[in-house]
Amino acid sequence: MKVVLPGGTGQVGTILDRALTAAGHEVTVVTRRPVRAHDIGWDGATLGRWAAAIDGCDVVINLAGRSVSCRYTAENLQAMMDSRVDSARVLGEAIAAAARPPRVWLQMSTATVYAHRFDAAHDEATGVIGGSEAGVPDYWAYSVEIAQNWERTQAQAPTPATRKVALRSAMVMSPDRGGVFDVLSRLARLGLGGPVAGGAQYVSWIHDEDFVRAVEFLIARDDLEGAVNLASPGPLPHRDFMRALRTAWGVPVGLPATRWMAELGAFALRSDTELLLKSRRVVPGRLRAAGFTFAHPEWERAATSLVQRARLVRATSRRARESSHAAQTTTRSGPEPL
Repeated sequence: MKVVLPGGTGQVGTILDRALTAAGHEVTVVTRRPVRAHDIGWDGATLGRWAAAIDGCDVVINLAGRSVSCRYTAENLQAMMDSRVDSARVLGEAIAAAARPPRVWLQMSTATVYAHRFDAAHDEATGVIGGSEAGVPDYWAYSVEIAQNWERTQAQAPTPATRKVALRSAMVMSPDRGGVFDVLSRLARLGLGGPVAGGAQYVSWIHDEDFVRAVEFLIARDDLEGAVNLASPGPLPHRDFMRALRTAWGVPVGLPATRWMAELGAFALRSDTELLLKSRRVVPGRLRAAGFTFAHPEWERAATSLVQRARLVRATSRRARESSHAAQTTTRSGPEPL
């Protein structure tokens, strides 16, 4: 199977690139900074030589978009909007112009499209789209607007021969450096992984192995199109989420943080508190109805699995550094005299 991954150099793209390549598929990554043999350059907004990779491929999985891990300034919010809408638009143009268009186009979206709430969970059929909640920052509505425009651009693309799926993904948990699990784990190991602002807000998540399996499932199922939630069936309050993560790392205590402390921390990390404070209680209605089964449905066991892998990655990296240091030392000192 030939797979094209626009925006495939981020955390989620790295996960999919690694898994699909290991499964024997031919993966092409479309990126602004091509450096590897299977990378192709683009600007994310205009047609170019990269479009040739679309013609004749089997699957497009668009992950392109400015990272949400930043301060939500007016400039950054506009960049989030433009990068998502422009990439979806130009991909639609490339697919529409292809002599042999892909049979399926999976478009990354986000669970943030749903309203901030603590009671009922959001599935695709009964979930409430956000943007009009009371008592939340005004700019949260803009995040919902970004998601809606992102999905609308894909839906309106004139690609009748290509099935289209919008992936309303929760946070993808993997032990890769720089991902959300890595950041939260660092806080937990430092004893800072307590509840934020009381911890009642729900956290929706999906284990990286289930994310890959869900993507493969959606590629294979020709009867599924439109919006699909990619989230584990076990969202839980932030206080319980962090408690399970601390337990997995063997850390007994996590200092709580007030809302203003979270603001300071987010500012220091050049991020935003929406990622911490918005209650995302999202469940995978369509996936489960279609027969998909999760390998990691509950956070406690999923966290243990991820911590074990993270420790293995850290140990492997440490051994590699030690081996490299030893080799450099031997080279500098020269061989032992006879």
